[in-house]
Amino acid sequence: MMKGDFEVVNGALNLVQPSETWDYTPAGFPVPHHISNLPSTTARPVLDGHCTNTNLSDFMEQVASPFSEASPSTNGFPMDTSLPTDNITTSPDEYRSRKAPRRVHESAACGGESRSSKSLAERDEHGLNMITILLECAVAISTENLPQANRMLLELTQMASPYSPSCAERVVAYFTKAMTSRVMNSWLGFCSPLVPHRSILSAFQAYNNISPFIKFAHFTANQAILEALHQKERVHIIDLDIMQGLQWPALFHILATRADGPPHVRMTGLGTSMAMLEETGRQLSNFARRLGMSFEFHPIAERAGDVDPSMVPSQRGEAVAVHWLQHTLYDATGPDRNTMRLLELLAPRVITLVEQEMAHTGSFLDRFVESLHYYSAIFDSLGMSLPFDNPSRHRVEHGLLSREINNILAIGGPARSGEEKFVSWRMELACRGFVQMPMSGNSMAQAQLILNMFPPSLGYTIFQGDGTLRLGWKDTRLYTASAWTARPTR
Repeated sequence: MMKGDFEVVNGALNLVQPSETWDYTPAGFPVPHHISNLPSTTARPVLDGHCTNTNLSDFMEQVASPFSEASPSTNGFPMDTSLPTDNITTSPDEYRSRKAPRRVHESAACGGESRSSKSLAERDEHGLNMITILLECAVAISTENLPQANRMLLELTQMASPYSPSCAERVVAYFTKAMTSRVMNSWLGFCSPLVPHRSILSAFQAYNNISPFIKFAHFTANQAILEALHQKERVHIIDLDIMQGLQWPALFHILATRADGPPHVRMTGLGTSMAMLEETGRQLSNFARRLGMSFEFHPIAERAGDVDPSMVPSQRGEAVAVHWLQHTLYDATGPDRNTMRLLELLAPRVITLVEQEMAHTGSFLDRFVESLHYYSAIFDSLGMSLPFDNPSRHRVEHGLLSREINNILAIGGPARSGEEKFVSWRMELACRGFVQMPMSGNSMAQAQLILNMFPPSLGYTIFQGDGTLRLGWKDTRLYTASAWTARPTR
């Protein structure tokens, strides 16, 4: 077996020790980065410069209860609605009578030895005030009170910075930016977002390097595909949003070392940029050739919901696998019902689905509350891992998370796109006759190996149940991986 970051042990696609390196490193596929500077056995101390203030999640628990009632449970996991409401002030007139506290100086917010109980109290008051104003602004937008919302947003832009040591302030800054876009789009009557693919992919790679979420999505899906395609001589992998294809070298590496020889792999990659698809195809083809594996790549520059099934022909004897890493960076799907129709016609042997544990549908206020809870945990998790001025952290927050928040609040929503979106794809697959394939013990072991790369003190957790695997931060479930198969025809 060639040295690499993957190996098969008892049927599982496993990570090997970080000291081992790739034999093959073609241009465009960087060696997977391990966070080797983080100790695996001892808790990492909270250093000066990290987000050491009260977590944004804690702020949310103090002010968001009445708004949570407007947002029902997501995929069977209700949000906490038993939160105190003493700090809520929903009257715009009463809001205007408040004066925003002066922003706490960064040296006092970094958690250094000089911080006092007074500065901590000021910082907490500042965070609570920002979140309260943000919630009131969301109510104003939901009732189309755009002038009132605009006044609040102007004040928030003076209160919150995306470069602050405070996680709360950073996320409020990005939510403020997204909601400002929403107000402007409502006044202008249109929104035509641009998708900067290259900057997104750069941020995506950084995210893969500094947190377990992308690794979890890639390796758990690869494990399910590996098990479903066991001993198949011809396989057809269809990636509904392939992006840069960073997931697939790991799977190719394992398929190339099968005892009975590598299969012939045909891959169809969907995306919105033909230039990016062609570049991804070249990189994957070069990698497969170095492994001695027969490989074909077919790009389709369309969203899954816009693809004519005739564009994805199956060949006799092929085992079909469909992979879908869902995200909210942009609408990579198009009409959900058309996407479901495509999956029904493909009748794949396995569908690997990785979803964000967050509702993307419903009213603006529903989406606002769901996303604020969700991204509170995401930003807090990054704040536990990296200093506030870390360039990679800023690249992820600005290049990925900010774009997701903007897409949900300023662009997304059925009323704005005119397309009906499913609340839960897992529920929809079950209703359409697809059968869930429980994630195996090997998949659980794989996920645990990924978490072992990060100190337990960072708070990442794995949940297993109802045939799925979920990765979260503390008690918040953030990503869910599941596998499905088409019900056999009689």
